[in-house]
Amino acid sequence: MAKYVPDVKTQRWVIIAPQRTARPADVPLGGTTPGRTDDAVHPEAHDAVGAKGCPFCPGNESLTPPEVYRIGSGEKDKSGWQVRVVPNKFPITDVHEVIIHSPSDTDDVEKLPIEQVTKILTCYRDRYRAHEADGQVLIFCNHGFHAGASLKHPHSQLVVVPKQINLDALSREPIASVVEENTFFITYCPEFSQWPLEVWIAPKEEGTKFGDVTDGEIPDLAGVLQKTLQKIEVVSGEPDMPHMQDRTFVYNYYIYHGTNWYIRIIPRLVHRAGFELGTGLNVNVVDPVEAAEKLKNKSS
Repeated sequence: MAKYVPDVKTQRWVIIAPQRTARPADVPLGGTTPGRTDDAVHPEAHDAVGAKGCPFCPGNESLTPPEVYRIGSGEKDKSGWQVRVVPNKFPITDVHEVIIHSPSDTDDVEKLPIEQVTKILTCYRDRYRAHEADGQVLIFCNHGFHAGASLKHPHSQLVVVPKQINLDALSREPIASVVEENTFFITYCPEFSQWPLEVWIAPKEEGTKFGDVTDGEIPDLAGVLQKTLQKIEVVSGEPDMPHMQDRTFVYNYYIYHGTNWYIRIIPRLVHRAGFELGTGLNVNVVDPVEAAEKLKNKSS
């Protein structure tokens, strides 16, 4: 069971989840990291082990808990799936699922066929609906070692937090510095952007939750999510951009749990250090207006 501890002055909460230290991981080059709480790995380390030992690869379905959802053919817990959902063996909360993006051990949202991205978002929507009555549903993706993934195989996660827990999450920011828009969605760099090249995707219709997304809207959302990630990857590689030492494309995104939902994409181009941790103030070294212009004018 997850243990929730409140701070009586700020109404912020902490989750005590010591079981997380037992998670398997593709070990980063240079050795193990006991007790780590992040999720992805250097590809060389993973490739040395190979897909044979990856619990998310086809043929290894027996290495995960029994699946709770799939898109694709085949029997439960057998190959044939295109998107697969299983309970997390090392949960943060009492309801914690892993959404395996595809059978591919390497390609993620920015590289997969758009039809596959549509399937992933359909899965997100369906699992959100399945758990909406259970509490606050947060769906998030950690892509890359510095973004907090534990296995290289691309995946997202879904957690349910009890409704009485106050989530310290941003409400949808006002539209500003628009990158582009399509029939149903708009992408922009809010004035309050806390990270370089941070981008938000929001539906044009207000007052909705993510579970309200229709089958007709999902292809538009898939297209704009993929295109935005592709643009960020291109711009983040430019010489004047801050970057991690190995220049790998690392990012997080999450889907806001409540009304007036949005997808927030956070490229991990910088580390947070003592100033940010000690003050709660974030330093963004790329003006959101400049970021939007760079992204708007860049082909994905």
